[in-house]
Amino acid sequence: MPTFHYTGRDRSGAKVAGTLEGASADAVASELSGRQITPLTIEAAAEKRQADALAGLRARLRRRRVDLDELIIFCRQMYSLNKAGVPIIRAIGGLAESHRNLYFREILQEVRADLESGQSMAVAMHAHAKVFNSLFVSMVSVGENTGQLDQAFRQLASYLELERETRKRIKQATRYPIFVLVAMGVALAVINLFVIPAFSKVFAQFHAQLPWATRLLIGTSEFFRDWWWLLLIGLVGGLYGFLRWIETESGALKWDRIKLRLPIVGPIFERIALARFTRTFAMMYRAGVPLLQTLSINSASVGNRHIGQAILGMREGIERGEALTRTASASGLFTPLVLQMMAVGEETGALDDLFVEVADFYEQEVDYDLKQLADAIEPLLIVAMGAMVLVLALGVFLPMWELASAARGGA
Repeated sequence: MPTFHYTGRDRSGAKVAGTLEGASADAVASELSGRQITPLTIEAAAEKRQADALAGLRARLRRRRVDLDELIIFCRQMYSLNKAGVPIIRAIGGLAESHRNLYFREILQEVRADLESGQSMAVAMHAHAKVFNSLFVSMVSVGENTGQLDQAFRQLASYLELERETRKRIKQATRYPIFVLVAMGVALAVINLFVIPAFSKVFAQFHAQLPWATRLLIGTSEFFRDWWWLLLIGLVGGLYGFLRWIETESGALKWDRIKLRLPIVGPIFERIALARFTRTFAMMYRAGVPLLQTLSINSASVGNRHIGQAILGMREGIERGEALTRTASASGLFTPLVLQMMAVGEETGALDDLFVEVADFYEQEVDYDLKQLADAIEPLLIVAMGAMVLVLALGVFLPMWELASAARGGA
C-alpha cells in the first residue's frame, strides 16, 4: 500500500503533518477527516521526494549573493523611506516584496521577521554577515542609537558608491594587460600544438642538423603534445592549492603581504587599502562610533590583512594611552605629509575632516597610478611579444634560410 505525506490543521487550528498509508489520496483524506484533521495537502511519497529534489536543485542554481549595486540601491531606498517617515518594518517588507534577487528577498524577509520579534535592526542584520558586514552593521547601530538611521544609510550609500568606482577603475586599468596575456597564451598553445609540428615534419625530410632554436621549439612542442594532460592537471591542481592556501589565515596574511611588494601594482594595492581605511575611518568617526571600535572594524574592511594587522597595532597603542598620530607613525603605513595632516586634525579636533582630505589624497594618487598602469605594463608586454616573435623567427625561418643556401650552393 502506498505511503502519502500530508499537512493539515486539527480541531484547535494548529498545523500538523505526517505520513499515512492508503489506497489513494481520497482514502487518506477520509481517514484524516475521521481523525478530525482538515487536510491541506496530500502527496504520494515518490512525488514528495521528486518535489523536494527539484526544490533543492532550484536552491542550488539560484544566485546566492548580493551585488554591490544592489546594496547601494537598498541603502538609497532605505534613506528615502526613513526620511519620509515610513516605519522600518513596512519599509523592509516593501523592499523585500519588490526585489528581483530572490536570495536578497529572503534575507530581507528574515530581517523583517526579526524586527517584528523585537530585535533591533543592527542585531537582525548581524545574523547575515555575508550580506551586511561589520562596517554596515556598526553604522546602522549608530544610526539607531542616535535617531539618525536615515543619515546612516545615506553615508553607507555614498561609501559603497566610492567603493564601486574604485573597483571599476581597477577593472578598466587591468582589462588591456589581461587581454594581451590571454591572447599570448592562446597564441603559444596554437603554435606549439599545430604550427611547430607541421614545420617539424618538413624539416625531418631533409635529415639535416637543425639550429638550436629550432630544436628547442620542436622539443617544447613535443613536450606540450605528449604531456598536455599532465600540464593541465598541474595547472588546475596548483590553482586549487593556491586558492585553498589563501583561504587559511596564515596563507591570506602572507599573500596580502606579497601583493604589497609586487612590482608596479604593489604600491597601487597599498594606496587603495589606505584610501579605503581613511575614508571608512572618517565616516565612522563622524557618525560617533568609538575610536577603538572604529579601528577594529577598519582592520577587517580595508581588504588587506597585512595592513589590517598594522591597524590593530594602532588600536593597541591607543589602548596603552598613545596618541593616534604616534601609533600611525609607528605602523609605517603613512607618509610624513599624511601624518602631519593627522596631527593637525588631532590637535584641532577635526580629525574626521582631515581624514576625508587624506582619503581624497590617496584616491587622487590611485587615479594617477591606474592611469599610468597601462603605460607602465605596455613596454613589458611589447618586450615579451618581441621575444616570442624572435624565438619563432629564429626557430622556423633560420633552418629554411640554411636549407635554401645549401640548395643554391649545390646548384
